[in-house]
Amino acid sequence: MLGAAVLTTATACGAAPEGAAGADGDGAKAATAASAKDFGGMDALVEAAKREGALHVIALPPDWANYGELIKTFETTYGIEIESENPDAASADEIAAVKSRKGQKRAPDVLDLGIAFARSGAEEGLFAPYKVEAWDKIPAAQKDEAGRWYNDYGGYVSIGCDAKRIPNCPKTFADLLEPEYKGKVALNGNPTKSGSAFGGVYAAALANKGSFADIQPGIDFFGKLKKSGNFIPVESTPATVEKGETPISIDWDYLNAGYADQFKDKGVDWQVAVPTDGVYAQFYSQAINKDAPHPAAARLWMEYLYSAEGQNLWLKGYARPVLLPAMTADGTADKAFVAKLPAVTGTPAFPASAELDKAKATLAEKWDKALS
Repeated sequence: MLGAAVLTTATACGAAPEGAAGADGDGAKAATAASAKDFGGMDALVEAAKREGALHVIALPPDWANYGELIKTFETTYGIEIESENPDAASADEIAAVKSRKGQKRAPDVLDLGIAFARSGAEEGLFAPYKVEAWDKIPAAQKDEAGRWYNDYGGYVSIGCDAKRIPNCPKTFADLLEPEYKGKVALNGNPTKSGSAFGGVYAAALANKGSFADIQPGIDFFGKLKKSGNFIPVESTPATVEKGETPISIDWDYLNAGYADQFKDKGVDWQVAVPTDGVYAQFYSQAINKDAPHPAAARLWMEYLYSAEGQNLWLKGYARPVLLPAMTADGTADKAFVAKLPAVTGTPAFPASAELDKAKATLAEKWDKALS
């Protein structure tokens, strides 16, 4: 069981008509701050962020890894309004918003990205280097050395199933090919844009003799699911799960576990299984927009997320925070939340950056054709 152990090692944004973001005075100083020390310490960072008074985010669903409580607690603690736009956006949409809204007030201040998008965005020079106070506790393999991105929370690809609609819930990718699941299987998004769906295809590759270096068997698997009629082109969301439109959903275990809680009182018996034939774990990553309209608030948000309070709120949402090993060691991890994590057997492995890049390129080239 890995539950308490360690994961060691994905909204369309239209054109923004509003004016340019200010970037002078304190804003200019904050925009180049690489740590809280550059403000003069945490208290000064808090004061600078309060003067800005707002943080603009996209792609943060309130029912994703407990983001709703994270947002409310941040607002209450610091008196800073979080302007949350298009919460169901994908990683690719976040990157697009950074580029299309450069210099505008409604540009995203911070980003929560699938790892492949975090690395490519850093290479494009889109992110501001910033190291949170907990920087040294983040494992080296989980962060960009320059501080342009660092992992935040993670989980395993899992199969969620509405047991009241599906007599025999599937436990493995091989099970999903059975005729009884015709018109039942969905992904959480398009894998060329969504980090969670990307993980689903990677896991399917591992279950079908693929590897981190070869995602093609995963694409072929979903092509086979499509031809059999089992795969449906409906992107699973809390709404589709509740309505029974996606009775089987391949998604992160923390989302599926959250659905089980969320819809229990509404008559949905949502079961969660981490497929033993395709164990794939992945972290998401945080980054600060280099041209953030609220640069101090962006940096305070990062400090908050990597505080014990922020990390425990992700843990409360069934996600495994990146600082869990350190917090387990120093006694700050909430033991009750740790005990509720979905059980997983085995040790997770993670693809290298070059493997992620290759997988992303292969999906972009072949996914649509395979599912047509």
